[in-house]
Amino acid sequence: MKRNLLAAAALAFTAISYAHAASITGLVNTGVGISGQSDSNYALSSAVSSIAVITYDSQWPIGPWLANSSASKWITPTAGQGDTFDPSTSGIYTYTLSFDLTGYNAASAAFSGRFAADNSVVVKLNDQVIGNATGFSDWTSFSASGGFAPGVNTLDFVVTNWAQNGGNPTGLRVEFGSSSVMAAVPEPETYAMLLGGLVLVGAVVRRRKPQ
Repeated sequence: MKRNLLAAAALAFTAISYAHAASITGLVNTGVGISGQSDSNYALSSAVSSIAVITYDSQWPIGPWLANSSASKWITPTAGQGDTFDPSTSGIYTYTLSFDLTGYNAASAAFSGRFAADNSVVVKLNDQVIGNATGFSDWTSFSASGGFAPGVNTLDFVVTNWAQNGGNPTGLRVEFGSSSVMAAVPEPETYAMLLGGLVLVGAVVRRRKPQ
């Protein structure tokens, strides 16, 4: 009898769990990995490089830039994090992070975070601007509660490095705070499973009542 009750309860719980919120997988901070190696989570598009590199904690321009931490690090276009770029015209560096909402209700998704850049950055969710920042010595918050798509989504961090002839590195720093998304609306058979589980639980409970 106890085994039947547990099985029925598990069936009901499985169906109910479809409605629970989860964190969004794939929202990864910059610099998760080993300093000096590429950050595989962020794809880089620029005239200089196609690889984003994780910075070292104690090398320039860390100091003027926000200090690296155990949560996130700066990423730059080359292994020489202090390299000078864009001596005569401003450069554009687009760092792209992708995440997949397949199996989730995209309309329920939301996240918040903070970012910084040398020199300025615009963040786009699926090509729609959701935030911007200027400066590398302080954080700027950003968030989204709409504009998500079923399946693969993209976050583009479009960094502009202002022209300067010497002493002109560039980089990006991103940290995510909270995120949530609901599972996709259950199919009709899921509702049937839920109803069946609840009915079975009720039946088992009634049979256990003393006559």
